[in-house]
Amino acid sequence: MISFLDLKAINQRFDAEIQDSFRQFLDSGYYILGNQVKLFEANFARYCGTTHCVGVGNGLDALRLILEGYKILGKLEENDEVLVASNTYIATILAIKQAGLKPVLVEADLENYNFHLASLKKNISERTKAIMPVHLYGQLSPMEEIFKISKENNLLVIEDAAQAHGAKNNEGKLAGNLGDAAGFSFYPTKNLGALGDAGAITTNDDALAEVIKKLRNYGTSTKYVNELLGFNSRLDELQATFLNVKLPTLDADNEIRRAIAKKYISGIKNDKIIFPNYDGSENHVFHLFAVRVENRNDFIDFLNRNGIGHLIHYPIPPHKQQALSEFSQLAFPIAEKIHNQIISIPMSPIMTREEVQNVISVLNNY
Repeated sequence: MISFLDLKAINQRFDAEIQDSFRQFLDSGYYILGNQVKLFEANFARYCGTTHCVGVGNGLDALRLILEGYKILGKLEENDEVLVASNTYIATILAIKQAGLKPVLVEADLENYNFHLASLKKNISERTKAIMPVHLYGQLSPMEEIFKISKENNLLVIEDAAQAHGAKNNEGKLAGNLGDAAGFSFYPTKNLGALGDAGAITTNDDALAEVIKKLRNYGTSTKYVNELLGFNSRLDELQATFLNVKLPTLDADNEIRRAIAKKYISGIKNDKIIFPNYDGSENHVFHLFAVRVENRNDFIDFLNRNGIGHLIHYPIPPHKQQALSEFSQLAFPIAEKIHNQIISIPMSPIMTREEVQNVISVLNNY
């Protein structure tokens, strides 16, 4: 059996360093917003090429706090519209709704599973104030075109970079430094994963960073002095220690993921399996290797019989979720097709050559 993702084995590579970092954390006697959080914020900002990184509790909070920060700064108002992909994970949409803003779902592009740009333009109204591109599965959204649209319409661009740690555009700029601000998740399955929930915001906006630092910690800048109606969403000091251990290997791990993806694409010769559109560049870090098949249930049965792990990301489109019933009357045929056909096959930086070849051989026999 080839597991879809072996988190235990991935993290065992760091066993000694994690044990040591935990001991340092325990001995420090400082467990909330301490030196490890500050160190990670500095390290990750430097990595992304941004002026600021603010550690928060998780990826959902990262996106919400960006939006809440812009409301405080007067760049967003209650019920302003935010354009978001119709095939994203529900957290992206929850962040917009929880911030008192209106998500406007945009049809997907079947080629790259990101925004369909013509649909994006078509959905801009007088109430539209921001675009939230999602770098889904680890592939950058078409940011050059999105930025052009944003400049023409004076819109904020807020990246959902939860799956794209280390993805790089043709100019060498990384996810997290391609918009006005970006939200990251360090959920354990991510390319840069903590050992629990964790998130961060990156930005070059000094005022936004300052506001978010207050918002994450009850709205305070000084203990017991509450300037804003804030939240409790702080990057855990212990998770920051683990992230500091793992960050130096991120680029190497991403390169292994891309190498595996290239082997899949060149080695699997089966017309029933549709691959992601990948140009071979560093714009994709393959958080997931998602393929499409017309008869997914049949394909899943085949994978199960042949010992190949798999997951569906994601089986139900947001507008079909009970929690988002206000969108239930809308139709997004491309997004629905993606959600009905998509399935992720094994992808991780610790896969052996034999495992990769086994996946290729099995899929060629489907």
